[in-house]
Amino acid sequence: MADPPARARGRKAVRLSAQPRDLMTDMPVLSGVWQARVITLFPEAFPGVLGLSLTGKALREGLWQLETTDLRQYGLGRHRDVDAPPAGGGAGMVLRADVMGAALDALGARAAMPLVYLSPRGRPMDQALMCRLARGAGVTLICGRFEGLDQRVIDHYRIEEVSLGDFVMTGGEIAAQALIDATVRLIPGVLGNASSTEDESFSSGLLEHPQYTKPAIWRGSAIPEILLSGHHGRIARWRRQQAEALTRARRPDLWARRQDEE
Repeated sequence: MADPPARARGRKAVRLSAQPRDLMTDMPVLSGVWQARVITLFPEAFPGVLGLSLTGKALREGLWQLETTDLRQYGLGRHRDVDAPPAGGGAGMVLRADVMGAALDALGARAAMPLVYLSPRGRPMDQALMCRLARGAGVTLICGRFEGLDQRVIDHYRIEEVSLGDFVMTGGEIAAQALIDATVRLIPGVLGNASSTEDESFSSGLLEHPQYTKPAIWRGSAIPEILLSGHHGRIARWRRQQAEALTRARRPDLWARRQDEE
């Protein structure tokens, strides 16, 4: 009998994993989990980074769900137009009220989920906003494009405008992913250690204290001795002092707000 063929060396079994988009399309709609619904002209941009790391793992495990709506499917005419020139003249184009209204109505936009439009003129994103959204059933996000969205839609649906920062981007997709990421990580079970969110930046109105880890000495710089002392009370006081000093130096607006609240 002939000897069996030699097995190739150095090869490992490969198990196929879901593609990023499969995390959205292959999952059944789950009841009672936090929902992120995104209206966008570029649904292929999702899940993007949300399909990676802890948020991606939580998405696969059904701790939260992501649904995208392609605004173009509600466009008008042969070319599925979604925009028109601004009334009164001016540069650029504006997302049409009838098109966006049709998309929102199809999603049941008057339901319990808050409606958020990613816009440079909106209120800045902050930890308080993410905490509020994480406590709810989910959020419906509108990704802006061009010169913005017809104001009548914002007024009619009482849409909250939110900004990633004091700058202008080509669209709201990156801002939407940032908002979802910052919110999803607050959902119970998403982070391995629930206490991870307790001492981080903004959780107490302060920036987070400096962090250190191994090696004890790196390029001549040592970890502060207090952190190796094992005295938890002294360590907590040191971290608090560092957080206060950083906040005063880097974010005087946060420090002033905290002083007003005390």
